[in-house]
Amino acid sequence: MKGAVRKRGTSWSYYFDLGVVDGKRKKKEKGGFRTKKEADKALRNAIKDYENAGAVVMESNITVSDYFDYWYKEYVLINCKYNTQQAYRIVIDKHIKPALGVFKLKSISPSKLQEFFNLKYRNGYTKSSLSNFYGVLSGAFKTAIFPYKLIKENPMTYIKLPKYNSTPKTVDDLKIVTVEQFKQIIKRFPEGSSFYIPLQIAFNTGMRAAEVCGLTWDCVDFNKRTITVNKILIYKDKKWVFGTPKTKSSNRTILIGATLFNILYKHNIKQKENRLKYGEYYTLNNFVCTKENGELVTNDSLKYLSRIVNYELGIRYNFHSLRHTHATMLLESGANIKDIQNRLGHSKISTTMDTYSHVTQKMKKDSVDIFEKILATQK
Repeated sequence: MKGAVRKRGTSWSYYFDLGVVDGKRKKKEKGGFRTKKEADKALRNAIKDYENAGAVVMESNITVSDYFDYWYKEYVLINCKYNTQQAYRIVIDKHIKPALGVFKLKSISPSKLQEFFNLKYRNGYTKSSLSNFYGVLSGAFKTAIFPYKLIKENPMTYIKLPKYNSTPKTVDDLKIVTVEQFKQIIKRFPEGSSFYIPLQIAFNTGMRAAEVCGLTWDCVDFNKRTITVNKILIYKDKKWVFGTPKTKSSNRTILIGATLFNILYKHNIKQKENRLKYGEYYTLNNFVCTKENGELVTNDSLKYLSRIVNYELGIRYNFHSLRHTHATMLLESGANIKDIQNRLGHSKISTTMDTYSHVTQKMKKDSVDIFEKILATQK
């Protein structure tokens, strides 16, 4: 493809032929360049871009560091949720760039990547951390093959993650609390406390912290006795805003029992009374979890709650403990595991089974015992 430059007035411009488009001859032209040299350079770049179907063409010797910055901007920021964006940024800046950033993207070898994972393993990083690193690297290199066409093969194809001892999760691992411990927590944060409602919602539904804090009254149906989860609360650009749930299956409707129904119904009335009490000083919003003056109870607020429970009450706890407690109580009581999966918003039943393997192992033994009792009655 050929083109040319020409001077128009005091500036230079370039043009080149695009061929026949819709039956008419078309050309691309752009001006405003101060010198002929600038116009020539712009022409070469424009033709190169056009011949690559509009794709951004980078230098073949781009470094891993520069490529991951580009990938983050052009792929992650566009296709991933905010919390995922933040997590990827940390992995890129804290791990990938320091260890691999100086190498040429086209030259990065499977052996160098395997060394990266082996070193992280020896330095004590968890299996979950290594899986996160693997996901970011594999996804980025895959995109480098297509659509960017910067490399021909994904070097991550040959990587083997170090093996960890696979042991079932225990009650201590999940920081599950007993009913008695939950009563202790409620006694410390009773009705009227800012934390009473978030605690009760999580304990009675298994909802995640961001889901609890993001719950609004339009998602509570007192007639059907349900809570609909369709958004979460996230901190973005120095303010709290709504985000989308963790996964597609996290969008769900949860049936609630009489206990939580009565708590929420009473709380709804109390909120309306507080609006009248505080008048213009009340923070108007539609959130369920608020302080007495209407201020929002945020995810960060719940971290303070966890510190109090751990250090003042001496209970091993974080807010996610209530989700694990809710699921464990249901499983131990014989609830249908598929219903529990839907209630928690897990995309796969295997996630539910693996997370609560300490219970499912017991269920397997109970099943054998039940079968043995059936046989005994037949003798």
